[in-house]
Amino acid sequence: MRRRLHLRGDASLTLLLGAALGLLLYAQRDGTAPTTNSQRAQGRAAPEPTPRLRVFQAPDAGAALLAYEEDTPEPPTPTGPFDFVRYLRAKDQRRFPLLINQPHKCLGDGARGTGPDLLIAVKSVAADLERRQAVRQTWGAEGRVQGALVRRVFLLGMPRGVGLGEAEAKGARGAGMQTHWHALLHAESRTYADILLWAFDDTFFNLTLKEIHFLAWASAYCPDVRFVFKGDADVFVHVENLLEFLAARDPAQDMLAGDVIVQARPIREPASKYYIPEAVYGLPAYPAYAGGGGFVISGATLRRLSGACAQVELFPIDDVFLGMCLQRLRLTPEPHPAFRTFGIPQPSAAPHLRTFDPCFYRELVVVHGLSAADIWLMWHLLHGPHRPACARPLPVATGPFQWGP
Repeated sequence: MRRRLHLRGDASLTLLLGAALGLLLYAQRDGTAPTTNSQRAQGRAAPEPTPRLRVFQAPDAGAALLAYEEDTPEPPTPTGPFDFVRYLRAKDQRRFPLLINQPHKCLGDGARGTGPDLLIAVKSVAADLERRQAVRQTWGAEGRVQGALVRRVFLLGMPRGVGLGEAEAKGARGAGMQTHWHALLHAESRTYADILLWAFDDTFFNLTLKEIHFLAWASAYCPDVRFVFKGDADVFVHVENLLEFLAARDPAQDMLAGDVIVQARPIREPASKYYIPEAVYGLPAYPAYAGGGGFVISGATLRRLSGACAQVELFPIDDVFLGMCLQRLRLTPEPHPAFRTFGIPQPSAAPHLRTFDPCFYRELVVVHGLSAADIWLMWHLLHGPHRPACARPLPVATGPFQWGP
């Protein structure tokens, strides 16, 4: 009976949060459209993933620069034309208050000096409760997975225009919207204890601020974490495959693995969302970096990156910025063929196959660009009682999950 009452309480709270969110979005309908599930440009072909480094060749003169644009997810809030003058004036402002904290998240099983084996950090936006619920109920569930202790946090900024400074400037209405969002997110935090909220505006070009603030937070509150997976809320993660990959790795050694991109060229076309003028970045190519849809780092690299990023000038594209921090440490990101930040392309030899098939996902670690419903469905297809019969079976585990020496 207690269990049934507890479940009913959780369901009621979720419905209450959803209703409050709907009212808040209706009141804010003339402002932002805060969802990360934007559609990609029509008619654009996705590049073919390979098990090696992705190399972007220089395009022909006059050709559309589409390669890099496929790599980075859509902005969490519409940005419009990017104001580089404002950005350059404010780019050195890199410390913002932490409004909601989870100071006990990495205490392990309660014993001092021990931390989680895997910390999952998911970039999200305040309005995207549906995606956070999908992650919580599927691949981002906390607890023991194959013997490894898994913990989860969501990384949020304030909805655009509701930051501390702008709310004060807009008077009573701005302060009221800020109060509503605070109440909603605090209620969610009390329920799930996984929200990290900072006071900067949650826009696409502020994802770099989210990067450095999370690194500083994890270094302070998760000093003993072994590995960290950091990704977007629209990815599907096969956690068992990720843990299998990490079992042979040493968390005391440097490692950042993912879908690695090399020789990506800055977009010089002003109409592009990713336009970077030469005054901001004058080199012909970016350093090697892992696609921001999802990558994994060791505890040792996490702590070193936090210090390195504090010394690197902020850059408005977060995954490229992280590549710059790795370059400062003289570290090379490690490519892994099971990280698919471009999604799963249609096989050219078998165009009749459906790419949304559990037999594809069963062999991978990360697939980018799914809706909340897709994430939930794929998880249950792979973990439910009626699992798919695929041509090539996975090796059967011979015992409980064990970390490598």
